[in-house]
Amino acid sequence: MASLQTLHPLFNRDEVFEFLKPDIPPSLDLSRGIILYLEDISVSFDGFKAINDLNLYIKDGELRCIIGPNGAGKTTMMDIITGKTRPDKGSAWFGQSINLLKLDEPEIALAGIGRKFQKPTVFENHTVHDNLELALAGNKKVLPTLKARLRSEQQDYIGETLLLIGLGDRPYSPAGSLSHGQKQWLEIGMLLMQRPKLLLIDEPAAGMTHQEMERTTELLTNLAGEHSVVVVEHDMDFIRTIARTVTVLHQGSVLAEGSMAEIQNNQKVIEVYLGG
Repeated sequence: MASLQTLHPLFNRDEVFEFLKPDIPPSLDLSRGIILYLEDISVSFDGFKAINDLNLYIKDGELRCIIGPNGAGKTTMMDIITGKTRPDKGSAWFGQSINLLKLDEPEIALAGIGRKFQKPTVFENHTVHDNLELALAGNKKVLPTLKARLRSEQQDYIGETLLLIGLGDRPYSPAGSLSHGQKQWLEIGMLLMQRPKLLLIDEPAAGMTHQEMERTTELLTNLAGEHSVVVVEHDMDFIRTIARTVTVLHQGSVLAEGSMAEIQNNQKVIEVYLGG
């Protein structure tokens, strides 16, 4: 697998990741090493219990994979974390001190949680660089954003992000000309423009070539540590390449949790998801 250094000879991992450290809100308390607490969460839609007494804890800096059959509650879980859906009961905390259930979607994003959906939502008629510029934190009114002269630090941040996501040689290419995998990387780069501490990534490997999947594996692995990364995915081959801790959801609750080897050998998981 090609490394970032091979893909771009000027890439210096330590320098780039030092520059791209996420902003940590003063109110975010990570003293116990846990960045996300979901406790006793339940939510129903028209009598269907999409989430059923869910308990999930994500450590600061970890890469967590979430798997499960269709209807297991994976998307609803992410909707609750990001404020799109309110649970019927339970609690959701970002660190020790930020109650997510008291914040709306924009406030949760500003607190340091970024979400990437399965289908890339880039601005295809704009360049790669413009997409990253538009995603920068700050004034989101279109005209001021387009007219503002970027500060030197912001330009540097965009440049370092381009290297990180493997698009350092295509800053002025229209986003619509990118491959599917490159659009996925660009959207991850757009999330990084907000300097989030927690990234929620939905099915990043869907529709990718084998080479793009390898590059995505490296990108997500590199992001973990400075960021906490939660990956929801169906492609088990991809999960095997990045998995550290895997959580299996079934009928809205945690069925099993552990290493990939433990999950693959769990009889309950085999019966409801992996197949016998």
